[in-house]
Amino acid sequence: MREITFSEALGEAMYEEMTRNPTIFTYGEDIAKQGGIFGAYKPLLGKFSDRIIDTPISEEVIFGSALGAALAGMRPVAEFHFADFIFTGMTAVTNQIMKIRYMTGGQAKLPLVLRGPDGISKSAAAQHSESIETIFMHVPGIKVIIPSTPYDMKGLFKTALRSDDPVICFEHKLLYKMKGPVPEEEYYIPFGVADVKRKGKDVTVVTTSRMVHESLKAAEVLLKEDIDVEVIDLRTLIPLDKKTVIDSVKKTHHLVVAHETWRKGGWGAEVASVVQEEAFDYLDAPILRVGARNVHIPFSPPLQDFVVPDHKDVEKAVKKVLGEV
Repeated sequence: MREITFSEALGEAMYEEMTRNPTIFTYGEDIAKQGGIFGAYKPLLGKFSDRIIDTPISEEVIFGSALGAALAGMRPVAEFHFADFIFTGMTAVTNQIMKIRYMTGGQAKLPLVLRGPDGISKSAAAQHSESIETIFMHVPGIKVIIPSTPYDMKGLFKTALRSDDPVICFEHKLLYKMKGPVPEEEYYIPFGVADVKRKGKDVTVVTTSRMVHESLKAAEVLLKEDIDVEVIDLRTLIPLDKKTVIDSVKKTHHLVVAHETWRKGGWGAEVASVVQEEAFDYLDAPILRVGARNVHIPFSPPLQDFVVPDHKDVEKAVKKVLGEV
């Protein structure tokens, strides 16, 4: 199977769906001429000139106009440039986009997608490095997708582009250049279906995005110590695939949840609660969470490494949950 980058998979999904459906258009900051700050729209340069639009720096206007366009029958894809700056347009998202379908009793369709980069990069500091997906898991009314591979990026995004509900897609900055197998034939990945990236029998690690790869690294290291780790990539936070997680815990009897977002109040707490409520009798040890320390992301590379978790933190948590440290 051919291999393409995460970024190319996104651009390919956009190209295929925009070709199929003339109501899809996309806009945001620095996408029409530049191809996006991380090159995600480069496959679209020179194409669909009337449906790829550069905007002023005004997230409230970008998100608010996406709402209006969707209600009028279009399928807008609004880029948020950096996840941190979603907050400047939060009223349009949480008070309008997330509520319109509910407030109309489902009569109003809202086929819009918000997408863009989140997570750490190299010394991007506090305003360009945060993972904020948990907030959108907490407030009802939007589907939350968070792919970790080029295959998942394309399949999930094509599903998002055909959804009649609003979707927000978080794409980790450090994954854009990562290559992986993506079939040339058309495919879609349904929301709410987690992927077991690695099967194991001793501990379940539930994770997403960049931490999928850190967890897989940890699993390879731990295998040398005869610890067999099962790694589950949720792929979507809303809807959440509880069944795959619970089935795994019933097999391994141990659970670690690993994410880059803050450990305090992170989405891992929700997963831990679900397992505690629905599979407590299968646990042989307390559930452990791996996440960022409760501070903003520093500019300093050593401090960033200290604040944000990696495979070593997953290794420690797995050993701790097994009572080996």
